[in-house]
Amino acid sequence: MRKVLDLLPDGFTLAIVATVAFASFLPCYGEGATIFHWLTTIAIAIMFFMQGARLSREAIIAGIGHWRLHLTILASTFVLFPVLGFGFEALFPHAISHATLIGLLYICLLPSTVQSSIAFTSIAHGNVPAAICSATFSTLLGVIVTPIMASLLLRTHGGGGGLESIGSIFLELLLPFVLGQLLRPWIGGWANRNKHILKFTDRGSIILVVYTAFSGAVIDGLWHKLPLSGFAEIIVANAVLLAVVLVITTFGSRLLGFGKAEEIAIVFCGSKKSAATGVPMANVLFGASTVGLIVLPLIIFHQMQLMVCAVLAKRYARQHEAALAAHGAPAPAE
Repeated sequence: MRKVLDLLPDGFTLAIVATVAFASFLPCYGEGATIFHWLTTIAIAIMFFMQGARLSREAIIAGIGHWRLHLTILASTFVLFPVLGFGFEALFPHAISHATLIGLLYICLLPSTVQSSIAFTSIAHGNVPAAICSATFSTLLGVIVTPIMASLLLRTHGGGGGLESIGSIFLELLLPFVLGQLLRPWIGGWANRNKHILKFTDRGSIILVVYTAFSGAVIDGLWHKLPLSGFAEIIVANAVLLAVVLVITTFGSRLLGFGKAEEIAIVFCGSKKSAATGVPMANVLFGASTVGLIVLPLIIFHQMQLMVCAVLAKRYARQHEAALAAHGAPAPAE
């Protein structure tokens, strides 16, 4: 029963699915679409401003000594994933549709998650300080690297907007993020004390982006362009991508001589992609008529990685407890 519960979607994913369904039946258009566009732009800027305010410099300093581990995780996030994505396109150019390919390549360019990577590393008894540091580095680099890579590389596939998109990213994402960091000495404490409130504002921003994006996509004929076979195509492509990365990060970390705690951090930080960063960025990078199709693979990948990593984290935890029992040590309390 516990394994079954691990595979159930979380509340946030259910909210995203409900938003997609709502946008399918009641999309915003006309003046409403314009209003939602500006609301979305403001919400995204506030979200990245608060991310900058909450980014802990202490966490960076605490884990900075594990430089080999950090380089390995960053290489998985920003080198391995793109190589696999573009390699898949080169090896199987006609295996998936153009829209699914753009969505898949976009996933490969995103930074790692923060909260879930750290949470799974903690559950699995991995190196939590190093995971915090690596996930933080990944998020920080992602704000700068992902838009540039997406604009330059996806432009050749008809998905990115070039220098104009980079300018929009700077104004709507990077500038608020930097301002949040600069104001952290004054508002960082308040932001950390109110994480439970800001979590809802962050997720509310993403819900708003999803509704606006899918409204435009539905009006443009999303569900006529994407048949049921298209969903199966996205699921299979995501499953293959996630499985390959998990295998490479697991056995690659062992070949590089990392201990079990570091392996856990590499597996969970190096295989995750951030929907919290990716959905707002897509809203800035891509046109209203295409953004819905592009973020759909990311939404599916987001839930898939949570389900698979939840099972892996519990498996690592059982191995840890078994190792303690074999050495006569008591198992840690849950």
